[in-house]
Formats: sequence, structure tokens, C-alpha cells
Amino acid sequence: MQLVASIHRWAGGLIGLLLALLGLTGALLLWKGAWLRLTVSAEAVVETDPATLGALTQNILAGSTQTPTSIVFANSDIALHTVRTGPDSGFYADASGSAITSWDSIWARSEIFLFDLHHHLLVGEAGETVSGIAGLVGLGFIITGLILWWPTRKTFRLRLWPARMTRPAIIRQHRDMGVILAPLLFLTMLTGVMMTLKPVAELLLSPFSSAAEMESALEPPKVAAGPADNADWPRITAVAQARFPDATIRIIGLPRKAGDPVAIRLKRPGEWHNNGRTIIWFDGATGNLLRAKDALAMPQGLQLFNLTYPLHAAKVGGTAYKVVQTIAGLALALLGSLAVWSFWFRRKAIPKPIKP
Repeated sequence: MQLVASIHRWAGGLIGLLLALLGLTGALLLWKGAWLRLTVSAEAVVETDPATLGALTQNILAGSTQTPTSIVFANSDIALHTVRTGPDSGFYADASGSAITSWDSIWARSEIFLFDLHHHLLVGEAGETVSGIAGLVGLGFIITGLILWWPTRKTFRLRLWPARMTRPAIIRQHRDMGVILAPLLFLTMLTGVMMTLKPVAELLLSPFSSAAEMESALEPPKVAAGPADNADWPRITAVAQARFPDATIRIIGLPRKAGDPVAIRLKRPGEWHNNGRTIIWFDGATGNLLRAKDALAMPQGLQLFNLTYPLHAAKVGGTAYKVVQTIAGLALALLGSLAVWSFWFRRKAIPKPIKP
């Protein structure tokens, strides 16, 4: 037990601030839609008609000074069309497809900065891996914390803030708040780890589907598609809707290099993912449907993986679940920062030897 306590304390002292940062930024990102409504005056109408979405796509492409890589249509949460023109650039468009506000770096808008900070720690793919490892350590915290809490369970008392800013008081508050939030924090960290560390996701999902099976289900068609410069977007969106009549068109992915097909993402009623994981690929030059993948017919392991993002980012469960996830993120920020404070700045005093 002493060894478990030492590992728990040292790991918290070393990585607590990183977990606090992830918790705080994650909590803020849950309310991105509300932030956009406060900072951007215009809104876009939530459209589901394929002909309207096709015409809207043509307007966006015609009016853009840069070649877009994707268009995410407005929904009930994000009331603007989001157009990406590069890894760190893009713009928001209104109901007519006209650009309202744009960014050419992650520093240009606060929500873009927060997203990169939370997902990549501002250092790209390496930061994503670090975040995933931090999530793994966080899962270890929860397990060891429950082990350490069990012998003290009779002294449980829920405290939102330590009674005093002393090491024993901080430890008591940390222990008792942590056990209350343990299930939710475990779910949040597990889903985050699965999204950032592919080997972990493959291992956890291996009882349901093999990695090769899941990879194959997402592969685009192995044919060279024509350029989409003069694509008939109303026709393409109409064919996509006809292929899955009960679905809503959510994202249009433009070719990034010569030979790439157009990819359209749709959300079927049974999907939890806010943008859906049903995919249709088209030849941009001819408008011919090349391949379609129904998310509800994908391998079981992949269907389970498709639940990770909506659970992690509170894209299901409505406002109630979003509030609960916000509380979890803020609590993680508090627990992580106080763990570092108590470890490095409120260490247990070493008694001085008594002079003879």
C-alpha cells in the first residue's frame, strides 16, 4: 500500500498540471457553439435538403480565395458552416455560403487555439501522443486512488474545496472528490486514450473486430478519381441522399491531391456521432458513386470506436450530459493543480532533531 501511495503521489506531482490543462481546455471546448454565438453575429440556417446543400457547396467554393479541404455544415450546436482550407486555416460561412470570419493560424481565434491546445498541445501529432499517454497515467491515478481511498472510506466527506490550504486537508479533499468523480473521469480518459493512441484502441476492440478488419472498412476506393473543379454538387448531394434516404449530409471532403475522390459524411438516425460515420465516395469529375460505407453495418469493433468521440465530447445526452462533463473537466483541473501544489509546495515537514 505504501508503494502504491508513493507511485500515486509522484506521478501526480509530475503530470498533474498536464491533466489539469486537458481538463480545463476540454471543459471550455464543450461550449464552443455558445461561444461562437457570442462572438460571431451572423448564423447559418440548419439545412438538410440535398439540393440546397449542393448549391451552398458551390457558393462556398466559388467565393473562397483558397481551395477548401472540407466543409462541415451547420447544426443545432454549431450554427455556422465551418470551412477548412488547411491544417491551421479556414473560415466560418453564413447561410448563403459567404465567409464571415476567417483564421490563418491557430492564434487567430480562441476556439481554434483551445482545440489545438487540447488535442495537440500546440506541437502537432507528438502532442496528441503525449496527451494520450497522460490519459493512460490518469487511468492509473483513478485505479490507485480507489485502492488508497478504500481504507479511509469511513471518513468520507464531500468537499468542493479543501478546508484549509494544508497538505493533509488538500489530500482529504482530493481523495473524497476523486472517488465521486471516478466513473465519469474514467470514461472521459478512456475515450480520450482510445482516440489518441491507436494501439490501445485496437487492443481494447480486438475481442470484437481485428485491426485489419476495421482498417479495411474505412479504406477509400482504390481507383483514381477525376478533379472536382467543375463537380455538379447538387447532383452529388442528391445521389448521396438517395443512397441513404434517412441520413443527414454533414461533411463534404474535397480531394487533397490528384486522384483522390470526394468523400461525403452522413449521419444516420442510429448514429451517436454528431457528424456521422457513414461515408460515400464520389468521382468529382463524373459525379459517379464509387463506394458507400454504412456506419451501422461496419464491424462491431468500429461501431464501438465510433461511440468514443460523442461520449468524450458530450455530443450525446443533451445539455445535462454536457454540464456533467463540464463539471468533470473543471474537477480534473482542480484535482490536478492542487495535487501539484500539495506535492511540491506543501510537502510534509521533516521534524528537526532535538538538541541535547
